[in-house]
Amino acid sequence: MTASVHDHHHDHGHNHAHGHRHHHGHSHAPANFGRAFLIGTVLNVIFVAIEAGYGFVANSVALLADAGHNLSDVLGLLVAWGAAGLTLAPTSARFTYGLRRSSIMAALLNAVFLLIAIGAIGVEAVMRLAHPAPVKTGMVMLVASIGIVVNGVTAALFAGGRKHDINVRGAFLHMLSDAAVSAGVVVSGFLIAHTGWFWLDPAVSLAIAAIILLGTWHLLREAVAMSLDAVPAEIDPDRVGEALGALPGVVRVHDLHIWAMSTTEVALTCHLTMPSGYPGDAFLHDAAHMLEHDFAIHHVTIQVETEEDEHCKQAPLHAL
Repeated sequence: MTASVHDHHHDHGHNHAHGHRHHHGHSHAPANFGRAFLIGTVLNVIFVAIEAGYGFVANSVALLADAGHNLSDVLGLLVAWGAAGLTLAPTSARFTYGLRRSSIMAALLNAVFLLIAIGAIGVEAVMRLAHPAPVKTGMVMLVASIGIVVNGVTAALFAGGRKHDINVRGAFLHMLSDAAVSAGVVVSGFLIAHTGWFWLDPAVSLAIAAIILLGTWHLLREAVAMSLDAVPAEIDPDRVGEALGALPGVVRVHDLHIWAMSTTEVALTCHLTMPSGYPGDAFLHDAAHMLEHDFAIHHVTIQVETEEDEHCKQAPLHAL
């Protein structure tokens, strides 16, 4: 941590005191995440190859759709895994935050992969609905049952860190939905075997596409918001502003900015007007600790001003 006070003398004669506090904490996903990504990726790559092959043999578009869903998740896992590594890259003179933001780009790419899968599944399913074809239901049920196990095991690997990282949460939800989708394929195979309704196979694949779309929409919206430096969804900026305004000696909070540096780290900058003068390092340390403890904001820069700064462009918080 560093702290410094700078006095700026402006031509109009005012004297401003600025206190800067940089507080760096870390709340990354569990350290064993590399192992989870490795095991999950290997399991799913093997299963996708098996499922796709048997999908063609069994003439089941539902099985192929499930394989496509799993393949999109494998791609998502690889991107998220790579991003997790890039997030730990050291900073440089050019990349002063390192490569943390690559994790947000990964979340965007993950959502795009899923949307592509939806399009491919939808086109094939519509064609099959127009021309239903016989399906080898026994094979479909067996392969889809294996899918329930593979995806269930992989989801369990990511369960522990889903609250810490959007990419990990995305991986967990994808694997959980894959297990549910595989269960749906098993049920459809059973029904087709007992009714001869071959149209159920493409109908189920369309349902799979709808499930992917629902799961992807929230991920896409959150990733886009992060890429545009929006305040993370789990943080209420008004509450943060009120907490800062309640600190001793603060009469005004303005130029408050809160954004995601990566999918696991949040940053904040703000100006605090404190007419009583520069409050000292202990005040800045306590403010940073409060923001980390109460709001999980880890990278904090606070600028202290002893009088109103007419050059600040952003209006003060309406509540303060």
